[in-house]
Amino acid sequence: MIRALMRRLRLVAKPQPVPVSMAQGSVSPRDVGLHDAMLDGWFSGDSGELLKGFAITADDTLLDVGCGEGVATLFAVRQGASVIFTDSEHDKVRDLARQVHAQTDKPSLGLVSNSLPLPLADGCASKIVCMEVLEHIDKPEPFMAELVRMGRPGAQYLLSVPAPVGEHLQQGIAPASYFQSPNHVQIFTPERFAALVEDADLVIEHRQATGFFWVMGMIFFWASERAAGRDLGGAVRDRIQAPYPPLMESWAKTWQDLLAQPNGLAIKQMLDQFMPKSQVIIARKPMTADLKAGTAP
Repeated sequence: MIRALMRRLRLVAKPQPVPVSMAQGSVSPRDVGLHDAMLDGWFSGDSGELLKGFAITADDTLLDVGCGEGVATLFAVRQGASVIFTDSEHDKVRDLARQVHAQTDKPSLGLVSNSLPLPLADGCASKIVCMEVLEHIDKPEPFMAELVRMGRPGAQYLLSVPAPVGEHLQQGIAPASYFQSPNHVQIFTPERFAALVEDADLVIEHRQATGFFWVMGMIFFWASERAAGRDLGGAVRDRIQAPYPPLMESWAKTWQDLLAQPNGLAIKQMLDQFMPKSQVIIARKPMTADLKAGTAP
């Protein structure tokens, strides 16, 4: 999936599928990655599902923690929902607020915050999105508790973190700073990720792991950076954007050609399971208010 790269690649506000048969000349990794994500069930405007199983309606208030470029927030706006969005970077929040205000008259709120704690009331949202954020957090347990606090009873959560196999592979290729604060300081096994969610008293409804395309894309990105002799420090999301290295574009064209084959989707799904970029959990907050304390409904 690939939010790990969606936040960093400055996606267009209204994603559309890429017709693989029409590709000519250079190919944008952003567009191919978006098409790859949509094959996995992301951005279904017809059903109003940000991801299959995570529908957003006009009755919802969506909280997008670590909103980045606002892909989830803008999708929710198009479904008629009210939105609250937060990020630690002022420019991200400011730019997203402008887009939200241009597209809706419904209530919205943008906050610049590191999310510990967020200045929001308990139970302020019915849908909570937190994608590719937890791996940046030194202490993810209190961070999860804060997310749970802001969900209403019955609220649904869409959470994602990088998958460990892709992270371990990049440890031998990416610069050391990629695995230092403020970048990735946590690597979650599937078991640890599930335990983090369940220990916060959320009930897991769906899990998936996808994004082989982006694991390989990142490898080609790091290789291109080294070949060009560029400084590999700093924040990744500020660097991976158009114009893309030719090696990444070549890989995107190859992946696009593969998806166009009769068995391309089956091969993609097999590779996604073998080496995913991201792991995703959809979970729900129980209607009971305090399971740990044993409070009766």
